[in-house]
Amino acid sequence: MRVVILCSSPYSETSCAVAARLAQLRHVPVGALTLPSWDRRTLLRKVGQWGLRDSLQYAVSKLSPNKSTVRKHVRNPYLESALRHGDGVFRSLREVARAYGFPVVACGDQNSPRAVAQLKQWSPDLAIFTGGNILRDEVLKVPRLGIVNAHLALLPEIRGMSSPEWSLLCGVPLGITIHFMGSGVDTGPILLRREFAGADGCDLLADLRNKMIAEGIELIAEAVAGLDRGTISAVPQTYREKDCQFFVMHEQLKAMATRQLKKGRLNPVGGRCDGSGGSNG
Repeated sequence: MRVVILCSSPYSETSCAVAARLAQLRHVPVGALTLPSWDRRTLLRKVGQWGLRDSLQYAVSKLSPNKSTVRKHVRNPYLESALRHGDGVFRSLREVARAYGFPVVACGDQNSPRAVAQLKQWSPDLAIFTGGNILRDEVLKVPRLGIVNAHLALLPEIRGMSSPEWSLLCGVPLGITIHFMGSGVDTGPILLRREFAGADGCDLLADLRNKMIAEGIELIAEAVAGLDRGTISAVPQTYREKDCQFFVMHEQLKAMATRQLKKGRLNPVGGRCDGSGGSNG
C-alpha cells in the first residue's frame, strides 16, 4: 500500500503522529506534501485557536535545539506515545522522514500543478489528509483509492466545523468518522464510524478534542491496514432532512458546549441546530 501524507505544516503534531504511527505499523509513507513552515493562513488559524502566547511557545518548542525538555512541550499529550522516538519525541515531519526514510516536499498550494505533479510521481494508492487547503478534484483523483480524512464527529449527522462542540449541543453522541474526501463538505463514503467513549474526565473542549485527535489517528491506522488487507470497504453516506453542516462555533456557544461536557449530558440545549461551513470531505 503506497501512502502519502498531505499536511498544513511540517511542525504539525497530528501530521507527525500520523506518519510515525503508520511507519510503526509498517505502512511507511512514500512521501509527504506539506504547506510551508510559515504558511500565513496556517499561522493565522493557529493564533486564532491558541492565542499569540501559546502559538509562540509552540513554535519555540519545535525549533529549539535543546531537546532535553522537549517532551513537556508536546501540545497534545495524548500524541506522546506516537511521537516518542528514542529518548525524545519527533518535533517535525522531517524528523519522522529521516527516521523512516521518506521524502517531505513543501508547496505553497496543495492544488498547484507542482503539487499535483509531485503526487503523481509518488503514484499513491491512498493519501491521508491532516490539514491544508480545500482540495480540488484534480488532487482528489490522484490516489488510486482516494484521500482519507478523520472527522471528529459522526457522519452524516454533524458535518463541517467545530464538530465535537456541535455534537454536544445537538445531542448527537460524540464520535469519529474516517471517510474518503470528495467535492462536498464531509460527504464522502465512510470507512469507519465509531462513537467516542473517552470523554469522561474532560472538563475542557481542548482536552476533549486532543483525546479525539489521538483516537482518530488510531482509526486512520486501522483503516489503512484494513484497506491494505481488503477487509474493509467504503459505504456511501445516507442523508436525512435533519442532517446539518456547521460554521465555526461562536464563543458563547462554546461555553454552552463546555457546560454540556462537564455535565456529561448529550441532550440538545435548544431547538434544531442549523449552520453551514467547513472544508471538503
